[in-house]
Amino acid sequence: MSLLRAVVLSSRPLSWVNTAFPFAVAYYVATQSLDGRFWVGVVFFLIPYNVLMYGINDVFDYESDVRNPRKGGAEGALLQPAFHRPMLVIAAALAAPFVVWLVIQGDWISWVMLAVSLFSVVAYSTPPLRFKEVPGLDSVTSSVHFVSPALYGLTLGQGALTETGGLIIAAFFLWGMASHAFGAVQDVQSDREAGIGSVATALGARAAVWIAVAFYAIAGGLMLFAPWPLSLTAVISVGYLAAVVPFVRITDETARAAHGGWRWFLGINFFAGAVVTLVGINAGYLPG
Repeated sequence: MSLLRAVVLSSRPLSWVNTAFPFAVAYYVATQSLDGRFWVGVVFFLIPYNVLMYGINDVFDYESDVRNPRKGGAEGALLQPAFHRPMLVIAAALAAPFVVWLVIQGDWISWVMLAVSLFSVVAYSTPPLRFKEVPGLDSVTSSVHFVSPALYGLTLGQGALTETGGLIIAAFFLWGMASHAFGAVQDVQSDREAGIGSVATALGARAAVWIAVAFYAIAGGLMLFAPWPLSLTAVISVGYLAAVVPFVRITDETARAAHGGWRWFLGINFFAGAVVTLVGINAGYLPG
């Protein structure tokens, strides 16, 4: 594998939209503008942010990844040790110019939010912090990875967090925690063999699935309280529940079977983005 291919695979291209889209929506809602800050922020959260987040993860999770049959493709590179140092250098070098430019463009509130976002990316995988090995904190930090670009977009655009906005952020945060908990289920065996902890290794695969079910359901329920037509986005939770509920009786020994649901999850993300976009256009929040 070439270094370039390793960098691309590590960045999880199928998941790029999960961080760029929240920033784009929040910034546009705050400013009603597709200006330079919009486009630079979108590019940053589309590629450099994901190279940084997942590249660091693939370096420090190597002992687990080498035991994990789903690594080496669209769900992450099996990053050989020879690529570890170059990956860290490339990830930092790619992100740095964007971060500097965005800092110059913002104010202290946006600086704090960007710092929180970047800290969560580094702290999740990097020793000695390794938040990903602290059950509960791992799911919280993972959710911050996706929610913080939206909050950063809002603060960079000097927008105010309204009651409806707070409801959306809360639902989105629960979505992130649910997604992390379910994603950790499929890796229970390889994580335990490598001595790596997670919410799923600590509580067990079945408990982690039930946590995901509960959080997806609550997130959908919260959106029912949003004003029309935003309340229509509650239907998104049905798709995620359909992917997760079949695994509520899973055991630690059969945990890898959850990978089937996780593959559906990756596709459902695009469905969710389409629903949010259409509802946002209909409500007048997004250009259409």
